[in-house]
Amino acid sequence: MASIQRPASSGSGSGSGSGSGSDVAIDERKRKRMLSNRESARRSRMRKQKQLEDLTDEVTRLQLSNRDLVQKINAKEQNYGAIESANNVLRAQHAELTDRLRSLNSVLQMIEEMSGFSVDIPEIPDSMMNPWQLNRPIQQIVADMFLP
Repeated sequence: MASIQRPASSGSGSGSGSGSGSDVAIDERKRKRMLSNRESARRSRMRKQKQLEDLTDEVTRLQLSNRDLVQKINAKEQNYGAIESANNVLRAQHAELTDRLRSLNSVLQMIEEMSGFSVDIPEIPDSMMNPWQLNRPIQQIVADMFLP
């Protein structure tokens, strides 16, 4: 039986001595490529490390910012609660004073009717009848309490 001969590949390192110069060149190229790949991998690892450090720094910064915002929100909520309580007290006092004024006005009307004298009965001001229509400076003062 006849055997089939195949030509030796240039990278196999086997064969006659005539291909040894090209083998050295190929080995040198492989070595350079391997060094280049190692350097590229090292740079890639350094970039990833830098990205990780940057992201960690950003997380820390955002956590501090978040904590600061939560503290500010809590302070504003406490201020709001205090103002709401004061406002409820003022509403109750307003209702009580309005009722007293109406009562006094009705007493004055009865005195006027019984005595026949003309009594000046003050009218209840519109601002007391419509408390939601407050003057601007009062609203501005309340609004300024919420500004930083």
